Amino acid sequence: MGQREVVSDTNTMDETEGVQTVNTAENIQTQLQEEYLKSLEQLEEGQLIDGYVIQVTPDQVFVDVGYKSEGKIPLSEFTEIPKVGDIVSVILVTKENKYGEVIVSKQKADVKLFWKDLRQAFQEHTVMEGTIEKLVKGGFDVNLGAGVHGFLPISQSDAQKVDKPEKLLGMRAQFYVERLYSEGKVNIVVNRRKRLEEAIEQKRADFFINTEIGAEVAGVVKSFTSFGAFVDLGGFDGLLHINDMSWGHVTRPKDFVKKGQEIRLKVIKLDPQEKRINLSLKHFSDDPWVHFEDKYHVNDIVKGTVTKLTEFGAFIELEEGIEGLAHISEFSWIKKIQKPSEVLAIGDEVECMILGYDLQAGRVSLGLKQVTANPWSSVGDKYSVGTRLRRKVAKITNAGAFIELEEGIDGFLHGDDISWTKKVKHPGSEISVGQEIEVMVIGIDPDDHNIRLGIKQLTEDPWQSFAETYKPGSPVEGEVASITDFGLFMRVPGGIEGLIHKSNLPENREESPEDALKRFHVGDKIKAVVLELQSDKQKAAFSIRDYQKKVQRDEISRYMAAEESDGSTFTLGDFLKSKSGPESDPEGEGTN
Repeated sequence: MGQREVVSDTNTMDETEGVQTVNTAENIQTQLQEEYLKSLEQLEEGQLIDGYVIQVTPDQVFVDVGYKSEGKIPLSEFTEIPKVGDIVSVILVTKENKYGEVIVSKQKADVKLFWKDLRQAFQEHTVMEGTIEKLVKGGFDVNLGAGVHGFLPISQSDAQKVDKPEKLLGMRAQFYVERLYSEGKVNIVVNRRKRLEEAIEQKRADFFINTEIGAEVAGVVKSFTSFGAFVDLGGFDGLLHINDMSWGHVTRPKDFVKKGQEIRLKVIKLDPQEKRINLSLKHFSDDPWVHFEDKYHVNDIVKGTVTKLTEFGAFIELEEGIEGLAHISEFSWIKKIQKPSEVLAIGDEVECMILGYDLQAGRVSLGLKQVTANPWSSVGDKYSVGTRLRRKVAKITNAGAFIELEEGIDGFLHGDDISWTKKVKHPGSEISVGQEIEVMVIGIDPDDHNIRLGIKQLTEDPWQSFAETYKPGSPVEGEVASITDFGLFMRVPGGIEGLIHKSNLPENREESPEDALKRFHVGDKIKAVVLELQSDKQKAAFSIRDYQKKVQRDEISRYMAAEESDGSTFTLGDFLKSKSGPESDPEGEGTN
């Protein structure tokens, strides 16, 4: 019995617990339903809610939004067919229609979510995706989704100039939203260029971080300039300079690379600050200058090809990558070459001599004339000093004249060597181009290619002869050659002219220099004495006043000599009285 009682008690307890458990589950479910109903009551029509896809048919999608019936959405409102279990955001259109159905709209939810994202993108400067659908005036129409379209100006459509706008049609891309409204109306403007430039700048920054000098990179030839080609390295450019295309001479970049060509290059210079990348084709091979001294030496005679002509000379390529300059002064020993094109043309093969080189600078100095004999080395034998010649005047300058001695060799006649006595202000007043004149070689310097000529040296130097005949104090006769404010110039034998200063013109103390100067005219015969003579400088000074003094001294000397021979006593006063005549002796008796 005890056992039965125990068993009976146990069964009674189990049944009681089961009833309690069922009651508890029912209470929880009831509570959940009440809470859900309350939550539904809190929902408002037009509110955005989430639902679960529970079924997909060929034309509809059923969404459980947690109510007694499911919402139905046309499949056409989905851009991609959803799967069962996907969460879908919808707008609650009607909680319950007359048929007890919940009406929801995914399309309206998409629009609401889209505008939320669009405003956020505009305010926070984040990107939106869209599709460039068609060309419109000044740009493109962009489908941003949810039936919303924006305007993309053509200037903001790409990071590069858009030559063919139609190529962008149908492109899916990212955009920045520049504007949402204008004058209270929706007017969306987007910008693709800014996004592309940011992406390019990031690529460029990564390139500078991850790339080292000497690295090989791939690129596409984008455009040409006079100094090289720009290569697209993935949205940003590197420069392939014309000098880095080949070790040899490059005239046109298009001879080495073509637009649109994919090429591999070496990075030879990086400048992150200036965002410059220098590329090279030639660095895939050795620099020929490394082996220059193994093949070439100073004074070697070599052959080369003329690659370029300039005003100052010609560039000659000895081999690919080795190019030298022949200066115009090294073209000919004797000819006056005005332009290199007078004797050379691009493509000419010529012989030349290596005059010098600079390996660091990559320069070679070449000479064309050095492969022929130098006529100046024997010119001293043909035109020694003192040689008399008759030659034609080739050219006249302010300083003198060039006289052609033979083809390519001229002598120079300085204006000071035309006349011993005449001051030649311009050689053209004495000689003319083409005139044949007689000259004398008065100096020669073959090293400087200089031959000096003279005309006056054909005759004796009258200054030297005058200096030998006349000393300071010697009387001389001449004529007035010219008159100036400060005196007059007197021409004496030999054609020499010297100055008589006006202070040396008066013949007595009573006459002023100005009055004395007025007495003279060009051509007047005059007598004077030599005051000063510098024959080496061709300068002479004369004096009429001192000449009169000399005449008086000479007369005194002669008078005194005559009186002494008579044995009488003679004084200066006696001489002066005798020179004064009767007027100085009122008695008319003279001097005893």
